[in-house]
Amino acid sequence: MAAEQTAEQFRGQARLPHFASPRRYDLRLTPDLPACVFTGSVAVSIGVAAPTRFLVLNAAELDVATGGVSFAPQGSDQVLQPLEVTNVPEDEILIIRFNEVLSIGEGTLTIAFKGTLNDKMHGFYRSVYELNGEKKNMAVTQFEPADARRCFPCWDEPAFKAVFKITLEVPSETIALSNMPVIEEKVNGPTKIVYFQESRIMSTYLVAVIVGNFDYVEDFTTDGTRVRVYTQVGKSAQGRFALEVALKTLVLFKEYFAVPYPLPKMDMVAIPDFAAGAMENYGLVTYRETALLFDEMHSAAANKQRVAVVVAHELAHQWFGNLVTMEWWTHLWLNEGFATWVSYLAADQFFPEWNVWTQFLEESTVGFKLDALAGSHPIEVDINHVDEIDEIFDAISYRKGASVIRMLQNYLGAEVFQNSLAAYIKRFAYSNAKTEDLWAALEEGSGEPVRTLMHSWTKQQGYPVINVKLKDGKFQLEQTQFLSSGSTGVGQWVVPITLCCCSYSRQAKFLFHGKQEDFDLSASGFTDCQKKDGFWIKLNVNQTSFYRVSYDEELAARLRYAIETNKLGAADRYGVLDDAYALCMAGKQKLVSLLHLISVYKDETEYTVLAHIITTSLHIAEMMVIAAPEELVHLKKFLIDFLEPFALKLGWDAKSDEGHLNALLRGTLLTALAELGHEATINEAVRRFNVFLEDRETPLLPPDVRKAAYVALMQTVSKSNKTGYESLLRIYRETDLSQEKVRVLGSLASSPDHDVVREVLNFILSPEVRNQDAIFLLRGVSSGAHEVAWQWLKENWDYILGAYSGTLLTYFVNITVSPLATDEHGDEAEEFFKSRTKANIARTVRQSIERVRINAQWVKNIKAEADLGNVLKKLAYKH
Repeated sequence: MAAEQTAEQFRGQARLPHFASPRRYDLRLTPDLPACVFTGSVAVSIGVAAPTRFLVLNAAELDVATGGVSFAPQGSDQVLQPLEVTNVPEDEILIIRFNEVLSIGEGTLTIAFKGTLNDKMHGFYRSVYELNGEKKNMAVTQFEPADARRCFPCWDEPAFKAVFKITLEVPSETIALSNMPVIEEKVNGPTKIVYFQESRIMSTYLVAVIVGNFDYVEDFTTDGTRVRVYTQVGKSAQGRFALEVALKTLVLFKEYFAVPYPLPKMDMVAIPDFAAGAMENYGLVTYRETALLFDEMHSAAANKQRVAVVVAHELAHQWFGNLVTMEWWTHLWLNEGFATWVSYLAADQFFPEWNVWTQFLEESTVGFKLDALAGSHPIEVDINHVDEIDEIFDAISYRKGASVIRMLQNYLGAEVFQNSLAAYIKRFAYSNAKTEDLWAALEEGSGEPVRTLMHSWTKQQGYPVINVKLKDGKFQLEQTQFLSSGSTGVGQWVVPITLCCCSYSRQAKFLFHGKQEDFDLSASGFTDCQKKDGFWIKLNVNQTSFYRVSYDEELAARLRYAIETNKLGAADRYGVLDDAYALCMAGKQKLVSLLHLISVYKDETEYTVLAHIITTSLHIAEMMVIAAPEELVHLKKFLIDFLEPFALKLGWDAKSDEGHLNALLRGTLLTALAELGHEATINEAVRRFNVFLEDRETPLLPPDVRKAAYVALMQTVSKSNKTGYESLLRIYRETDLSQEKVRVLGSLASSPDHDVVREVLNFILSPEVRNQDAIFLLRGVSSGAHEVAWQWLKENWDYILGAYSGTLLTYFVNITVSPLATDEHGDEAEEFFKSRTKANIARTVRQSIERVRINAQWVKNIKAEADLGNVLKKLAYKH
């Protein structure tokens, strides 16, 4: 083998060769924080599995000199110097060629290197913070998916697990953190050397290092694990809630997975500049400030829930991802789908009053939307180049992944599912697993045909819509692949059908294997139910499975009656609306039918259902701007009249005994009314805001309604009157709370004046907005200004391409392009990106343009509804 090897054969490969693999890394790093550079050395104990003249590993954006590389075979005094060290930037690999053949056995590869603390929020990077009025740099790592190679040369793939011994040389006044506890510090004047305990075996993407100035709060779990939350100096009290959640979560997951948390400590750190929401580094979890910190006075209920769910998600990874790791990125969903699902399980355990399993349906809806595109991808997706990995950290891996896990748990039963998971984790602890391994464990534990059931859900993209008709006492079921374009796909699934008839006490369930199947009501004991005046039937009981349902006209009318008479649970009320909305977008139902359906929710009580009605209604209003602008006034009146009673009941001020969900609903309702131009809401918001501007502690504008007030204020802003805009910028500049900054950013672009929107978009590119926060401003663009945002993106594309990377770059494309709704815009986008698409955004570009085409078709369908104007007038003026 060694004689036949050439350097050329290692280029252009999806994965590293396996003739050598790491066992242990002895890594030393010395960051220079003011200069934003670092030096380092690594001694890697490797096992050579086949004779070779080459060692091939990952390195990117590192300076490695040939003279700084050597290999020492174990048991020999010989130190081999390489003939050649070749850096291949396009493949992010280092090819080391020796004159001698490296024999099978152990040895140590030593490499000296240096690099830059970049500003891209990946690899080894710098984050800027303020200490005593002075701006400083901290050094932070973010290695997932494939950026450890930007910090040190390594085998940067999940399957190459090893142990890590880390040493840092840092300024004496800083705190240095890594995955394991500090075992020794040696201070030498202005610097100190910090030695960390050797880690457990883990993948490179989970290694973490942080150097900066922090405060912290700490406590211990009941079995003695030390847990700390690190914050910027002066903010430690804001870490208290996350600390409480973490303590309970570690205990819960130890019991649920039947395996103790394996490390001696858990540190959670709030990082000012952070691209993702959080990162599950083993024993050292990093977060955006908004996902970890909670201020009792100035954080909203939504912030509290986000902290709880994100902390639970990241700590779930300590088992699902860190202890048992996917073999390759094809199986990313094993990490993210499970962590998403189990984070809701934890939140439900700790905060049952939040009704999080009903809120989980919002996760499913996001998965449904992406997976209804022809440009979606299977849960198990082939990854052929490192540039393709970032784009699959998406709603398929997270939301659809979590939804099919919930579906499977519901099918197998909670206890069987939990016991099988525990067996899987024990079997693959400190190792790697594939999706097949999980199915095998669940099949073994349950005796059910899990592989057969689940292959159709993870190996092909998409999901079915079950078309239901009632004929001669039988339900005729037919499955087809659902696509938002209205086309019919070719997929077919093994579908776990559940249905209830007239009551939740009358249920049936079965596996639907074919394209068509009849369900006999009489054979299932439902005959008497069908004869009742109030007869109704609902498939996908409690929305626990990942499919849509399309009912014939009679069954749909009966479900509307069941909603009006309060016969359906909250999850099913949500599901009926969400399916109807999706079918309407796809041209399978008329908009007038959807509007009539919305009107029957006038007595809705559940936050998640009302929030979804609002989201749906605002999207309809966006489409109407293009499809039927002359009818917009009637639609807005209908929606305002529908929402106003709920808002009047809740009011602006919290009641002393109200719950978490009312706090969430109040902000959502008032924001929607402001966006719809409701004068009374806008006037009251401006009144309260003016008091708040001069007194930030006033009870008149609590955190739950601030976003609503900010959006309302921006409705009054125009090119000739920017007072409200300037006031919000003042709030933004004066607060040091990230959640407050995000609230302001999410409101600024909601002005109806396009000149103001353009000015706000330019603000994104100013040094005042951290790169990670651009997404919030983009999401807030008012419904009539998407064209403005698209023109702005094109004009600034070269700058954006240079300043942003990874998922942040895909957000710019997705959020700006996807809302466009004409074929002309679709053509424009195709032409623009034809010469500008690289591998790291290719999937996002395709999906975004497909969404434009879908919107454009929906606009045409709406225009073709001859009775729309009359129906809207009747709905708007029915009183």
